[in-house]
Amino acid sequence: METVAIAILNFNGKSHLEQFLPSVTKHSASAKIYVIDNASADDSVSFIRSSYPEIEIIINESNYGFAGGYNQGMLSISEELVVLLNSDVEVTENWLIPLTAAMENKTIAGCQPKIKSFQNRDSFEHAGACGGFMDVDYFPFCRGRIFNAVEVDSKQYETELTVFWVSGAAFMIRNSVFQEMNGFDADFFAHMEEIDLCWRIQRSGLAFKVIPSSTVYHLGGGTMRYESPTKLYLNFRNNLFMLIKNHPGFLFPKLMRRMALDGIAAFKFLLEGKWKFFWVVFLAHVAIYSNFSKMYQKRRALKKYKKKPKGIYSGSILWANFIQRVKTFSALDQQKWQN
Repeated sequence: METVAIAILNFNGKSHLEQFLPSVTKHSASAKIYVIDNASADDSVSFIRSSYPEIEIIINESNYGFAGGYNQGMLSISEELVVLLNSDVEVTENWLIPLTAAMENKTIAGCQPKIKSFQNRDSFEHAGACGGFMDVDYFPFCRGRIFNAVEVDSKQYETELTVFWVSGAAFMIRNSVFQEMNGFDADFFAHMEEIDLCWRIQRSGLAFKVIPSSTVYHLGGGTMRYESPTKLYLNFRNNLFMLIKNHPGFLFPKLMRRMALDGIAAFKFLLEGKWKFFWVVFLAHVAIYSNFSKMYQKRRALKKYKKKPKGIYSGSILWANFIQRVKTFSALDQQKWQN
């Protein structure tokens, strides 16, 4: 088996490193561990140097965010198989073995473990659960999580499966593929950059899988809580960024439909008294107008990649969840899977 690297991005995260590094070092003896530090102002770097001298530290000049931070750090990692792991993830015994075995198939660009909640250990975790998918309007959801409805893990999703996207909280990727595709889009800063990367890589002809025989536990919201207006802004903006870049058909009808659906969500926030959420959706759309030319240039550069991605649900996850009251992945209309 190939040598595996584990890359953990850190920004002022000493408390997470203290809590979660012990499991990583204990259960990842065969891997080379790196911490990529985004110019932290706390003493997390000195903590690693004194407590974990075997861990290699890569120091970035400033806080480049999740996307740019990993892009910079990955340039200093020579191993071909790299696990990008959040600093708030607890890993389990032998977790790397099934992931590494899956990568023996050279058509697989990356894979993720089953991601469960650190705080509610019987449940899937919001960020990735048991593999990521997209609906017809490019709303992301997971096997084990649809919007905010998170399922209890009762071993209902134990099969390996080809997915649309793998979670940035914990996934293994081929370093050569990551570099060939220029890594994450740094304009995203954080959130959905892994979905954009998976979309681009799938267009080049490679695939992603979820490997449920490997399990990790994710605290979630470690750097930005799930109800943060900033997080909501980045999710709405970045989802539209990747749509502009990657949608294979006529762009403007799809973009206008999606922005209209965003507008409905914004007014729903307003009716619920969440005026900050309403405002950040508006700001996300303003950002689309100011960044459209840049994203469209990226779209043109990606036109050479023509393969159809897998893991697309041809129905609307909004309709299924809010109108039909579907709360579990297994209850979705199975006739609407495109592949």
